[in-house]
Parts: sequence; structure tokens; C-alpha cells
Amino acid sequence: MKLAELQGYDPVTIQCHDNPDADTLASGYALYRYFQDMGRKVRLIYCGRNKIQKSNLLLMLEHLQIPVAHIKDTSTFLSREPEGKVQGLLITVDCQYGAGNVTKLQAEEVAVIDHHQIEAPLVEKSEINPHLGSCSTLVWQLLCGAGYEIKDVNLGTALYYGLFTDTNQFAEIFNPLDMDMREAVPSDKTLITLFRNSNLSLQELEVAGVAMIRHIYNDDYNYAIIKSKPCDPNILGLISDFLIQVAEVYCCVVYNETKDGYKFSVRSCVKEVQANELAAFLAEGVGSGGGHREKAGGFISMPLYEGAYPTLHSEAFFSERLNDYFDHCQVIYAKEYDIDLTDMRPYVKKAIPLGYVEATEVLPIGTPITIRTLEGDVDMVVEENLIIMVGIKGEVYPNRRERFVKSYEATQKPYYECEDHKQCDLVYEPTIHNRSTGEVMKLIDHAKICIATGGTHIHAKKLTNRVKVFTAWDEEKYMLGKPGDYLAVRCDDKHDIYVVERDIFFKTYEEKQ
Repeated sequence: MKLAELQGYDPVTIQCHDNPDADTLASGYALYRYFQDMGRKVRLIYCGRNKIQKSNLLLMLEHLQIPVAHIKDTSTFLSREPEGKVQGLLITVDCQYGAGNVTKLQAEEVAVIDHHQIEAPLVEKSEINPHLGSCSTLVWQLLCGAGYEIKDVNLGTALYYGLFTDTNQFAEIFNPLDMDMREAVPSDKTLITLFRNSNLSLQELEVAGVAMIRHIYNDDYNYAIIKSKPCDPNILGLISDFLIQVAEVYCCVVYNETKDGYKFSVRSCVKEVQANELAAFLAEGVGSGGGHREKAGGFISMPLYEGAYPTLHSEAFFSERLNDYFDHCQVIYAKEYDIDLTDMRPYVKKAIPLGYVEATEVLPIGTPITIRTLEGDVDMVVEENLIIMVGIKGEVYPNRRERFVKSYEATQKPYYECEDHKQCDLVYEPTIHNRSTGEVMKLIDHAKICIATGGTHIHAKKLTNRVKVFTAWDEEKYMLGKPGDYLAVRCDDKHDIYVVERDIFFKTYEEKQ
């Protein structure tokens, strides 16, 4: 759905979910400003018994001049509407029409903009992306698509703070669009500091203290689990930040139950457990999770959870998932691993076009850069022999010139002219961020085509369990292999071990005859 599809409606009512948080208020405010600038009659509302009382939200409304109205008595509200319905268009933001966290208002037409898992029958006009960290990001993306430039600092600050709060102060950001919005919108950092330091009440501080008294600890895998009473999501981060400092705890999960599901926070202090990967594992099939290597979090949808685990209480669920995570995963340190080729078959790389970027042709030697991809950020420093490779699905990985010339034939033809790239529907095109200047460039614009020469011979096997590989070129961050993916090793270097995703393997390699 595009905002252009909604421009024909007038008036427009934008509804935040009941008991609003910063993200729904920011998302609603951004849409309010957009339709106001389009000349529409627009109003911003929320329903439910409770009026906004949290200090940080009251400060947000005051300083950013967000004109949101509380509708406590919906019967009276609708009785004043012609035919007892919201006229024109009703847009629910950060929630779904008919879901349990938003009062259902009868309306002539309804649109939904949300970043949670689908939890109610979809209306025709819906834009839902559960992979984003905040609804603020989704609204920002829609505004960008409509050519609406955000120059106003109040509006930018609202969107920034919406993302800030919904991702536990950015600790749980994992989508590149979230990162792009954080860097793109103008914001008043003084106000962000004010809002942040007004977030907790004495009652919530007591909730944190009580939660830490009772915990589950597993001494086989050094993990801890804490269930908290209902609280602000930032309290979960506060508890998990404290818990991970305990000497015997290598990773931890802190969660609470909400009306819609379970919100959880993950921390790790060992390289063998990346918090973002663990969060995604915990939520697999029932929600979404992600973040950074040390800090992450996620949300488990109650309808999906009850459908998948109808008889399992929450503490048992998290314990079983964590045990499964550790029980069925092999860790390989490639530099010192003696790989057994017995059950591996020989393959050779196909002569397919890939993309390559000679880093020194884009930026000077010594420039610190971040390559932003859908899988996450990759930090590098431009070196004389650094080649940045672009795979068939847009994945990005580093290579060295001496190895590159052995395996590929370089051309000067632009990669964006490659037919394989044209047919590849990338969710997010990778970008280069110059960390010294803040300049952002599209990686594909600088990529050229190279062809595999068939000189890359490997042995590989299909994985039946999860594997973490610390490669010879990166001993701090592992490659994750899931059942169905392939574990591969180069024939000319038995310590060059890596993982190839199942969707890519047979597009890239063929069995050697």
C-alpha cells in the first residue's frame, strides 16, 4: 500500500492503540502532519479507559506539540458521527483493526499500518511489516515513498523517539531500514535525553527489584531466565543488563506477558551466543526477534504461541527453547578445526556472474566504512587489496585480491546491467556508509561484474543440525548454518570453512563429475 492510495479520502481519522506508547504516538503524528499538509481535515485519537499518564509521554506530547485526543466514551463519540460511523477514512497505526489492543470503531473505510505479526483479519488497505523495529520506521518509509521530506525537527524527533523506545534504546535494531531512518530524520537530542530520563517510575523500579529475586538458572549452559510483572519494555532491558553482569551468567532472557503476547529481552557476553541470533531462534514461528550481538529482544504473538504450544506455560517454553538451542548446535573454530571429508561430496563453483567492488576505487585507503545489508552491518576498513563481493541474493562479504584473481575473471561491465541482478528482487539494496564523513552510497552503483572461473573446488555436505562457524577470516563473529544449509570447505585450504545457504548453494555450485 502507498499513501497515494489514501489521498482521496477526507476527512481522515488516525487512531493510535489503547494505552499509547511513544511509537504509536509518533507514527500517528507523522501521518497527521502528512494529511494536514495535503489539505485534509484530520484528527489524531486514542481510546480506552486509561488516559496517558507516563511522564515521558506527557513530555513528548508537550514538547513536540502532538495534538492527540483521548476518546474515553466511544458510544458518545460515534453518536456524534453521521450514521454512527467514523466518516471518511480511519487509519489504525501500530495496531490492527479488530485486534485486542485497540478499541474497534465503526468506520466507512479502514486502513492499517503496523509492524507486528498479523493478528486480526486484514482489511483491504493494509501495510504490515513485522520485520521492522518500529511502526515509526514503516510510516517514515511510506512518507519517503510519497516524496514527503521530513525537515521539521519536532516530527523527526517524534519518529526517532518512537524507534528508540520500541527497540530498547536501539539495542534491538536489526533491520537496515530502522538504521536508515535513525540516521536520516532530524532530531533534538536534548529532548531525547529528557524523554529517556523520565521513563521510569518508582513503581516500575520496584517491579525490576522483585523480578530479580526469582530466576531460573541452568548451570550446564550458564543461562538465566527471569519473568517480570507487566512493565515498560525498557524495564526488561534494565533487568537483563543487570543480570548479565553476574559471573556465572553467560546469556539471559528476561520477559513479561502483555495483552498481545510476550515481550522479551536477550543479553549475551560470550561470542558463541549472538544475542540477535538467539532472539530470532526463540521467536521462530511465533513472533520476531533481533538486535545486536550483545543485546537483542523480540516479541512472541499470543495467538501464534497458543496455536503452536497450547499446553506449555511460558517459563517452560523459554527453558525448552534455550535447551534446544544449546543441545542441537555444533560450534566450529575453522582455524584449528580438523574437518572430516568422509561424508562430504566434491563441488565446483559455477561460472555465474557476481558483483565486485574494488574498495580503493570508491574511498581512500584507511577509510572506516560500514556495509549495510539486510543481514546486518559489516564494518571494514578500506585496504589496498580489499574486494567487496556481492552475491546472487545481494549478500555482501569481503575478499582479498590474491584470492579473487584465482577464482574470478573481472570485467568492467556495471553489475546493475547483469540480468541475474535485474531479476533479483532485493528487499534492501546494500549501502556503503563512510563512518568518517557520514556519506552514504549505494554499493550496487559501484559494483562490476565478475565471472567465477571454475577454479574454486570445494567439499560440502547438507546440514542436519545447526552449526556455528568461526571462519579463518573472522574469529569474533560466526556464520550460522541451519538444517538444509551446506557446510563447505575449499579443497586448497582445509581451514577455509564456511556456510552456504540452501537457497544459494545449487545456484552457485554444481557437483563435480
